[in-house]
Amino acid sequence: MGHAYFFGYGSLVNRDTHDFKEAHAAQLSGWRRVWRHTSLRKVAYLTVIPDETSRIDGLIAAVPGQDWAALDARERAYDRVAAAHQVTHALTHSPDIAVYAIPEGRHAVPTETHPALLSYIDVVVQGYLREFGEDGARRFFDTTGGWQQTPVLDDRSDPVYPRHRRLSLDEYGFVDTQLRERDIRILRR
Repeated sequence: MGHAYFFGYGSLVNRDTHDFKEAHAAQLSGWRRVWRHTSLRKVAYLTVIPDETSRIDGLIAAVPGQDWAALDARERAYDRVAAAHQVTHALTHSPDIAVYAIPEGRHAVPTETHPALLSYIDVVVQGYLREFGEDGARRFFDTTGGWQQTPVLDDRSDPVYPRHRRLSLDEYGFVDTQLRERDIRILRR
């Protein structure tokens, strides 16, 4: 069994976006999930920023062969930060765990020219629905900062996000309801 794990809090919660077989529900303390964009990507993605009062759900997964290279490439806009002391999980051993975060000073609040993608949100929420149910998916929305400042590009009919997935009608409805209830601004293509 590997001793190198990572904590996923966005698309990595959706098991259909990766092939990490050994993944487990977990919680990360001391970090808050927020929307940000960087010069390395045209659109906004989720990251985490330090916040001693915050606790977020996610998955931990073993790094295959303890080789970080492929995961570092997937998460190229982020730095890998040691977080084992901040992750609660049900594993019987104490693995090294890292979380990926865009470093302070290298990210900005999303804008209309750097929006979040609805196809990305769909994938993330589908993962939370499957792993944590509707309450957990609502918690995802509640524990993610920056919704009011983040325009969302509706790319659902022609997804831009490379790991997009089709959702069920109920899943699409859940996402749409959460966005509407939070009065999140949707940009039409």
